[in-house]
Amino acid sequence: MPQISSGLTLQQLRYFIEVAAEGSISAAADLLYVAQPTMSAAMKDLEARVGRSLLLRSARGVTLTADGAEFLGYARQVVEQFALLEQRYLGRPPRRRLLGVSTQHYSFAVDAFVRMVKASDVAEYEFSLRESRTWDIIEDVRTLRSEIGILYRNDFNRKIIDKLLRESGLAFTPLFLADPHIFISRHNPLASKERATLDDLAGMPRLTFDQGANNSFYFAEEILSTMSSKQEIRVSDRATIFNLMIGLHGYTISTGIISGELDPEIVAIPLDVDERIEIGWIGHAAIPLTDQAQHYLKELRTVVAEFGVALID
Repeated sequence: MPQISSGLTLQQLRYFIEVAAEGSISAAADLLYVAQPTMSAAMKDLEARVGRSLLLRSARGVTLTADGAEFLGYARQVVEQFALLEQRYLGRPPRRRLLGVSTQHYSFAVDAFVRMVKASDVAEYEFSLRESRTWDIIEDVRTLRSEIGILYRNDFNRKIIDKLLRESGLAFTPLFLADPHIFISRHNPLASKERATLDDLAGMPRLTFDQGANNSFYFAEEILSTMSSKQEIRVSDRATIFNLMIGLHGYTISTGIISGELDPEIVAIPLDVDERIEIGWIGHAAIPLTDQAQHYLKELRTVVAEFGVALID
C-alpha cells in the first residue's frame, strides 16, 4: 500500500472516510467487507500516528472531533487526487463518486442536482439529496452527513443563523439575492396579476414547511414568518405543498425561481414587500470542498443564472 506521509496509508484514509460517512465503525467495516476489529484497530492506529483524537466514540456510533472534521477534508482531497493519478496514468476507471447535499425546499437545488448527476462521467456513484428542515440541514453539514447545505438568510433570521453556524464550525457563502414571490397554482385568481400584495393574501391559506421540534420563527423557510394568518397549513414536503396550492388555492412565499419542467402547474408572482431573500450554501469552514461538491455548486449557479438572477461573486 502506498505510503503518503509518516506511515499513513491510503487504505487508512479510505477507511476513515467511510467511518465518517456512516457514523459507525462497524457499519463502515460491513460496507468495506472488513472485520470490525480490523477497522477499529485501523482507526486507533490512524489517531496514534497523527497524534490527535479524530473520533468521539459512544454506544450510538462515532462522531468527528473538530480535528477529525478538518482531517476528513484533507483525506478526501488526497484520495481524490490519487484516484485521478490512477485514472490518467494507469488507465484505471474513474472511482465511485460521492456527495451529500441537504437543502431547503428549492426546485432550483433539485434541478442543479439532476444536471450534476447527468454530467457525471463515472459508472458508479453514491449521491444523496435531502430536502429537509433548517435545523436538520445545519446538523447534516455539521456532522458531515452532507458536504453542502442550501438555505436562506434575511435581516430577520441572520443573527440567529450566523450564530448557530459559527458554533458549528460552518460558514455561509452567498449565492444570490432574490425578490420575494408567492408560489401559487396557475389557476389561482392571483395568477393573472403582475404583482401581489399582502392584502391579496388575506383570505388564502398560507402554506409553510414544518420545522418540527425547532419550529422557531427564526428557522422558518419563508419570510414574514411572524405575520399572522387566519388560515395556516404546515407541510413536510414539496409535493404536498404544491398539491395544496392547486386544491386549496394556497400560497407560500419563496424566491420566485421555479422549474417549469419540475413544477409545471405552479407559477411565481412578485410580492410587493420591502424584503430581500439571500440564498447561499453552507459548509465546514476548515474543510476544502471536494471536486464533486464544486461541480454541484457550478451547476447550481448555472441554473440560477438562467432565470436572469444576478449571482454574488
